[in-house]
Amino acid sequence: MDVLHVILQILLGVTSLLLTLLILLHKGRGGGLSDMFGGGMSSGLSSSGVAEKNLNRFTVILGITWGAVIIALGLLMRFTGTADS
Repeated sequence: MDVLHVILQILLGVTSLLLTLLILLHKGRGGGLSDMFGGGMSSGLSSSGVAEKNLNRFTVILGITWGAVIIALGLLMRFTGTADS
């Protein structure tokens, strides 16, 4: 069970980083920080619909994977009694 715990923690770290990067790749849809850093200037250079749809799919799949890893780690910690401090 200790190996599974380590594998899930590594998977959680990797999916967290990838999810953060994928979310930052999405284009801004209004005001806020995206316009502050030049998002408003590139409105005419928007990505194609296919690329945006694929980015959305990858982000959703990775988000579901991230949530499943969180739940699996919680169940593993609850039923094995291992709590990292």
